[in-house]
Amino acid sequence: MTATVISARRASLAGDGLTLTGRALAHWRREPGPLIGSLGFDILMVLMFAYLFGGALQVPGGGSYREFLMPGMFAMTMVFGISMTTMAVSADLDRGVTDRLRSMPVSRLAPLLGRAVADLMFAVVTLTVMLLVGLAVGWRARGDLGDTLTAFGLILLLRFALVWVGVFLGLTVKGQSAVTAVQTLEFPLGFLSSAFVAPSTMPAWLGAIAEWNPLSATVGATRELFGNPGWGGDSWVAAHHPLLAVLWPLALIAVFLPLSLRRYRALSR
Repeated sequence: MTATVISARRASLAGDGLTLTGRALAHWRREPGPLIGSLGFDILMVLMFAYLFGGALQVPGGGSYREFLMPGMFAMTMVFGISMTTMAVSADLDRGVTDRLRSMPVSRLAPLLGRAVADLMFAVVTLTVMLLVGLAVGWRARGDLGDTLTAFGLILLLRFALVWVGVFLGLTVKGQSAVTAVQTLEFPLGFLSSAFVAPSTMPAWLGAIAEWNPLSATVGATRELFGNPGWGGDSWVAAHHPLLAVLWPLALIAVFLPLSLRRYRALSR
């Protein structure tokens, strides 16, 4: 009897989550403006650093700056996705959509699961577009197919972890001004990393923060897997990028997924 109930709940969660994933995708089809704007901004960033600033930036140990840049941009776009998740969750709260879903016979976790899956699907679209842009500016993956797929897997793992950061913030902060604050925080998180320059070029204390930034771990690991030039370094962090590229996202998921569920369940109290 108990096994039957558990099986029914899992089926309900999967079915409702799939339905709500479709709702998010349908919303993007009806109002594609924010998504197009997000992709346009990412492309503009690549063009600026590849053609405006890239000539003045040196890669430690030599190599193409554009090949140094693109793994950083792939991961950076995952960071920029935090505000989109926060905005979508916050908008559902403001419009009463979340309250309506909670009053309906819908699995309690399905709205969050649907949001996470939909945002992860958009991350795949973003990565595909950025891959094409990277190839157009001269970036190449020089590792084998397995290493390349592993690198993209690590980038999506980071995105999945950041989805839960965005969900928690969307359930916690209120209004458009709070979303704007989240967008403002994305820039220091992204730029205070090894995405664009080597931490060794920063003041020592700032470089240490950049080295331990979760984004730097993913960027460093994917540069190795893509066979692209990295920033070198002889610290423990620099020697363990692949390990940290897995541990950091798992730690973020372990913290923010339970916090998101707890916050969601507490909304009506």
